[in-house]
Amino acid sequence: MPETDLQPTGANGTDVRPETGRNDADNASGFPRDVSPQPRIPLRAIPAWDDGRAETSDSAHGSEGPLPRGGRSTSGGGGTNGDPLREARGRGDKDGPRFDLDVPANGYAWWYIDGISDDGKRAVSVIAFIGSVFSPWYKWSGRKDPNNHVCINVATYGPGGRFTMTDRGRSALKQTEDSFTVGPSSLHWNGDELIIDIDEISAPPIISRVRGKIRLKPKAMTSKELLLTQDGAHVWRPFAPISDISVELNAPGWQWSGHGYFDSNFGTRALEEDFSFWTWGRYPTSNGAVCIYDAERRDGTALDSAIAFTSDGGMDYTDAPPRTSFKRSLWQVRRETRADIGTTPRQVLPMLDAPFYSRSAVETTLNGERVTGVHEALDLNRFASPFLKPMLAVRVPRRAKWTF
Repeated sequence: MPETDLQPTGANGTDVRPETGRNDADNASGFPRDVSPQPRIPLRAIPAWDDGRAETSDSAHGSEGPLPRGGRSTSGGGGTNGDPLREARGRGDKDGPRFDLDVPANGYAWWYIDGISDDGKRAVSVIAFIGSVFSPWYKWSGRKDPNNHVCINVATYGPGGRFTMTDRGRSALKQTEDSFTVGPSSLHWNGDELIIDIDEISAPPIISRVRGKIRLKPKAMTSKELLLTQDGAHVWRPFAPISDISVELNAPGWQWSGHGYFDSNFGTRALEEDFSFWTWGRYPTSNGAVCIYDAERRDGTALDSAIAFTSDGGMDYTDAPPRTSFKRSLWQVRRETRADIGTTPRQVLPMLDAPFYSRSAVETTLNGERVTGVHEALDLNRFASPFLKPMLAVRVPRRAKWTF
């Protein structure tokens, strides 16, 4: 990806500024203004023990009680802590993503997309944030205004890979039911595929434009969500774990297709308040896909979940082998995922490596099948350290103002 002559400036961390003009990729002129006047869906915690009353139902689909747990064992698909898999509710996103959420103070919402090329040599991830949980600026602000800390984080992995993550102010945010815009980049759901238009600036040490389009086409949409805490403060909503992805970026070699993935996480408290560590992985299989979501909570309980997905949108607990450690990341973040006894997972493509976080393509064996997918490990004890935040500010510049 070609470099530009852009230079970091500004007093508040790295502030990359290209040429001026209303339609430039980083136009910081003008004043903050509310660009989302339409009614939005309040994001709230709906606990596991909700009895299905109307006030906690999905805005478009009515109320449904928690699904019974099934197909699980303490050494397999999950633990016995009561983390429920249930019909998606409260956000109107049972049939597809809704981007018109009103996130409360201290809360967050993110929509996550990733993809690996058919040859396994390149990968991409996109995360659209309201209340950017990994931004030091959101933490330093007291987490009072999630709409004032929004971001579309784009990272490419492989030859010429780049990392972009700019924390932007509320004037950069536009929301509708089916579209989410932050400054120069946007996500749009047309009912059939998710279209991502990218125009971002990569972080130091190599500062360059990252431009282009990504299309993610689900095989089918799921309709369920997994509570990560019993009180509903953190929810995982896997929309399309089995998808096709096509990448068309304005850089040599960055036109490819492969297997993709799409989910969301929603919360009303900071991640580090409720979790000390988690690992997640999504693995395409011969029958669809399996997602592993394991976490250590601050209250001493554990999330211990393996979910199987089918190409028709089916989603349910499945048995999976035990947690198995494998080689730590370059920053010595511990890593583990599920693997058959006698086998060891291994990294096959490095992706993102930070002092508190690792993302990589990992090969493992699940119930006799060798699979390769995207894996992450998140050390929230490290992330909670105040000494880490100034380091993050270099990679996550703050741009408070935007004019469309």
